[in-house]
Amino acid sequence: MSRTPGEARGREGTAAHWRDVLSSRRTATAGTPLALFVDLRQRTRSSHWGPMRLEPATAGSLLRRPRDVVVGLRPAVPGASTGSWIQGDVGWDALRRPGGPWVAAHARWFAELHGIAREVRALSTYSDLGEWLVLDSIESSLLWPHLAEAGALGIPLVGTRASRAVALASRAGSALRIEREADGGLRVFADVEIDDERFAPERVRPVGRSGVYAFHVVDDHPAVVLAPAALDEVSRRMLAEGGALAIPAHDAGEFLQEYAPALARRLAVRTGAGVDLPPTAPPSLRLRVDARELDRVVVRCDWTAPGVPARPFGRSEGDSSPDDESVAAEVLDRVHDAWRHVTDEPLAAHVVFRGVAAAEFTTALLPALEDIDGVRVEIDGDARRHRELRGDPRIRISTVESSDPDWFDLGIQVTIDGRRIPFTSLFTALARGRSKMMLADGAYFSLRHPSLDRLRELIDESLGLDEWDAGPRISRHQLALWSDFEDLAHESEAASSWRAAARTLRDTDRVPEVPVPREVRASLRPYQRQGMSWLVFLADHRLGGILADDMGLGKTLQVLAALAVRRARGAAGPSLVVAPTSVLSTWVEEAARFVPDLRVAVVAAVGGLGAHDDVDLVVTSYTVLRLDEDAFAAREWGWVVLDEAQFVKNPATRIHRAAARLRAEVLFALSGTPLENSLSELQALLSLTSPGLFPSARRFREEYIGPIEKGKVPENAEGGAFRTARLERLRRRVRPLLLRRTKAQVAGDLPDRQEQVIRIELSPEHRAIYDRTLQRERHKILGLLDDLDRHRFIVFRSLTLLRMLSLAPRLVDPAAPGQSAKLEAMVAQLSEVVAEGRRALVFSQFTSFLDLAGVALRSAGLTFTRLDGSTTGRGRVVEEFRDGGDPVFLISLKAGGFGLNLTDADVVVLLDPWWNPAAEAQAIDRVHRIGQTRQVMVYRLIAAGTIEEKVRALQQRKARLFGAVLDDDDLFARALDAEDIRALVTE
Repeated sequence: MSRTPGEARGREGTAAHWRDVLSSRRTATAGTPLALFVDLRQRTRSSHWGPMRLEPATAGSLLRRPRDVVVGLRPAVPGASTGSWIQGDVGWDALRRPGGPWVAAHARWFAELHGIAREVRALSTYSDLGEWLVLDSIESSLLWPHLAEAGALGIPLVGTRASRAVALASRAGSALRIEREADGGLRVFADVEIDDERFAPERVRPVGRSGVYAFHVVDDHPAVVLAPAALDEVSRRMLAEGGALAIPAHDAGEFLQEYAPALARRLAVRTGAGVDLPPTAPPSLRLRVDARELDRVVVRCDWTAPGVPARPFGRSEGDSSPDDESVAAEVLDRVHDAWRHVTDEPLAAHVVFRGVAAAEFTTALLPALEDIDGVRVEIDGDARRHRELRGDPRIRISTVESSDPDWFDLGIQVTIDGRRIPFTSLFTALARGRSKMMLADGAYFSLRHPSLDRLRELIDESLGLDEWDAGPRISRHQLALWSDFEDLAHESEAASSWRAAARTLRDTDRVPEVPVPREVRASLRPYQRQGMSWLVFLADHRLGGILADDMGLGKTLQVLAALAVRRARGAAGPSLVVAPTSVLSTWVEEAARFVPDLRVAVVAAVGGLGAHDDVDLVVTSYTVLRLDEDAFAAREWGWVVLDEAQFVKNPATRIHRAAARLRAEVLFALSGTPLENSLSELQALLSLTSPGLFPSARRFREEYIGPIEKGKVPENAEGGAFRTARLERLRRRVRPLLLRRTKAQVAGDLPDRQEQVIRIELSPEHRAIYDRTLQRERHKILGLLDDLDRHRFIVFRSLTLLRMLSLAPRLVDPAAPGQSAKLEAMVAQLSEVVAEGRRALVFSQFTSFLDLAGVALRSAGLTFTRLDGSTTGRGRVVEEFRDGGDPVFLISLKAGGFGLNLTDADVVVLLDPWWNPAAEAQAIDRVHRIGQTRQVMVYRLIAAGTIEEKVRALQQRKARLFGAVLDDDDLFARALDAEDIRALVTE
């Protein structure tokens, strides 16, 4: 490529320029160098009335008139002769403007020096200052490091003549010297040493408060030495006055007794013959204590010594001698040792103690401080009014009937050393986490006693903070909590109805057995009779609860039998059962079969509630309840029973709010899975069945969900003591109001159930599609997990895509090549099942995969029945399968998860795993339930090396959470969160 001559020259110039810029040897020395004239000047007048002038000092004038000396500063430039410097035409104003002919670094240094001097021309009354600055008047401490930098920049400090020597020393120090005069008076000198050389006081002058200069005569020529020095005020004033001070004989005693000790604390003092300083008393720390108010004590601290003004607490070097500082440090060490054992307030010049802290100061800290040598305490007021109560708290608990039948007023009395403690103040202090509490007369006590810690936990559970004004109350449903109160108290007294319920429900085995009414035409098993009695007992005491038996153990029959008891006792008003639409027919059929005398009405549409006063039981769906909420809320119901209560596990939904509005004697929830993903679901159900058991959803999250599910700190990790204690406490609270029996516990006559996980290897084409999609979706998901709540829909859409690809590529792309290995395995497995004369249920989350499964079964010559959410005539389809027409029943997991009794089959095939193990358990329970006589086989088909394996692991962990709370199992698990999702898509 050709370039213009200008471009070529530009490139050559650039090449030379980069070497110049990057060279380590390059220095900015272009220009005229500068020096700083440092000249001794002498003040003089031409006449008595004339203006003061500054003239160059001579050796003779320095000796004759040393008090008239000052030092002037101005810039200089090289002279014509080698090594000489002259004033030339350089000035301060010219150096402060950019672009001059001088070395740039030099000019900048002079401009900064001018700024440090702040253009102070303290001798402006002089008639010939010109370009001179007066060193004596520069106050800034920045002067000395700036002067020290001059040498590094190549700026010499020189006199106006070569014979006038100038030196910059590194340090200077001052001391006082006291000499006795012949007439009995004293003379005090400010001795100064500059770099270890002592100068006569009259030859030294201060530079502001940050340095000194000394002038002397060398070989009949004036010379000056500059040095930084931290001058105290006395030394500075004395040097400004000529370096010496005369004390008349008649004032010598006063000086030695009152002034000299103070000076000796701040300066090094030397004494001559005949001068004796009195011994210096050590300083003491004075504490002025204002205790005039009962709950407020103010402490002010300072240092005092005889003959010396009080020194503020906290002042540092320069205010006292090294000996004084050593004594003060020892005193402070002892004070700090006593201080930190009593209070967390820092020791300072001004400290205010309030409330209990004030009482602790006067009773525990103040006596200890008074015993320390070197501490002087001055008290204003009565600091002995406080006292500590050290006895063990005695607690008395009582409950009395209140105007609200669902609540009891809770009485709590605490006494310590015979003093009755006001409850409201006590609970406020406990709830706010305070460590001590003070009473109105100044007595105080510790709140860290174990019984008070436990009391705080119990009260905190029994009521929310917004209920303090009404006084402490305890809900009828908090039966286990009352037992904890009784264990804590030295005395307890409960209302009779409360005590009866609490005593009986501590153990569900002690619930009085209720005879099965003759109207019930069924032979109830022992556990079913116990469940019926439990329901009746809770209702008798106006307590709701959750019947959480395993699927297939006859929860519907237990409720119908309990309702028959209610009818036989003549209870008025109908009860209400709310169930999924698909289960309504089950309630009607079983009521007609087992309790035919029970009058049942079905409300299957909005507006169909009507009067229905002449029936014992109204059965409706969750959909109708939600749409006709006001009508159902307006009625007074006997019992309300929520079947498949997982439908109302989310408090944010309209159906939950509709259920909460129902007015009833009691409310029962039926669910084999009262918690599926999180403890919040269990709390949501209990808030309906047992309102008041837990104060609020927020408190439940703090008290239980955080410690039990979110085990991210050591105390909450699996096996952690705190988590274990919270889990056990939750179980105790819930146990009286939740009855759960597993098949293994109560249905020993059920045949065995065997499960087999079959891992399916994907075909090469299928594997390539899956892995390619996994890499893309993994990158997307991991980038969204930091804000999962906001991006949850996108994340789960990606996870669903991966789950569908694990089954068959055609679920995502109809044109995708290859067959589904899982469908081939399903057909092979079912061919054997059908050949053996057995029948199977086949479940999948995806109806589109059921479509493919149906195609594969037809190709293999296997007939089937199908049920999913779009199926009409659900009951007819189920009966067709029961009649034995087809050996295979394809069912979507959502449509077939409840309300089906399909014991005609004995094989279950799960084509794909679901996040929630409870949903799969419900599906299996369609077959493995009361009435099954054959061994049940369950086959789980898992695509190897896919997200399905991760989902299977997640299922097992969620199952442990269910068992940890509801079953006799101490394992732990968290709810589905970002970490779970990360594990699903990473290696």
